[in-house]
Amino acid sequence: MPVSDLPAASERAVNSSAFKALFQAAEALGADITALFSEMGVTLSELEDSDRRYPVGDLFRLYELVAQKVASPDIGLYIGRIDYVNRLNLQLYACSACTTFREYLNVMPSVLRIVGDIGEVKVRREGEFIRLDWQPLAPESAIQRYLSDSSLSVAAAIVNSVCVRPIPIRAAHFSYAEPADLNLLKQQFGDCLRFDQPTSCVYLDRACLDYALIKLDANWVQALAQPIRYLFEDNSDSNDFIVAVRKTLLRLLPSGDMNIDKAAEALNISRRTLQRRLAEQGTQFLQVLQELRAELAIQYLSDERLSITDIAFLLGYMDQSSFSGAFRSWHGQSPRDYRKK
Repeated sequence: MPVSDLPAASERAVNSSAFKALFQAAEALGADITALFSEMGVTLSELEDSDRRYPVGDLFRLYELVAQKVASPDIGLYIGRIDYVNRLNLQLYACSACTTFREYLNVMPSVLRIVGDIGEVKVRREGEFIRLDWQPLAPESAIQRYLSDSSLSVAAAIVNSVCVRPIPIRAAHFSYAEPADLNLLKQQFGDCLRFDQPTSCVYLDRACLDYALIKLDANWVQALAQPIRYLFEDNSDSNDFIVAVRKTLLRLLPSGDMNIDKAAEALNISRRTLQRRLAEQGTQFLQVLQELRAELAIQYLSDERLSITDIAFLLGYMDQSSFSGAFRSWHGQSPRDYRKK
């Protein structure tokens, strides 16, 4: 994300799913949920509002409260497991569009980006390894465990589930001090753990980038592809180049930060060639992009398995509010109101 696009510290917020995951973990681990709701000044009905946002500072406070009430500093590891399952629909959509782990990492949005303004996981290369780095928006949060643990726990769960061949985690580094109890950390990341490191990250063999993804059952593929199949069906009005561009954008959108240079690179042509060929068809890149987003939004909303937040990120938006604003400009109402029709 460009520095200019980062929200100011006072404006950083997370959506209600972050709070719901913490309350779910607290209840499963034996905390008094009624007392926790009261201490946080939050109601269950508020948490059910997917449009509701909470200050990041309140998220940190809730993490501390839950960790105290369940007497476990490992709470972030539990949250990672919950977040992984809550985003399975997104992962299935990504798997249906990709064939290798490399492609999956390129298009799968960071699960943490979906939660809100707390950070994201980035892929780095380091010799014979690749690293999945946790990059918090608030550098001061690196010294506490919760966000590092939850983000890398999600990453580890994804790595362990999407490929035919297993992908072992070779090492895990953490930016916080070594805790007294390493049992749960070792269960999730293995024995090679290092602490007080500059960055929290996990190391994987670089060769895994070319591992084949698990192919979904034909019924799943059909169900996932059905909402968008018509967008690319051949008809007399279709132009092969426009169809190719739209298919490329569909694959790239979940990675976010969509632009003409990224599309041209994926199509293996220059930016100028892409602009020229679109102009020959009487259109331009932003028009094709927004038309595709507007059509995809309608189709994705017909799939009740996808939350509005999921749809926002499948379409390449950094947050739900940006998507909702765009949807209003296209269709004259909010995504939620449209889905209720």
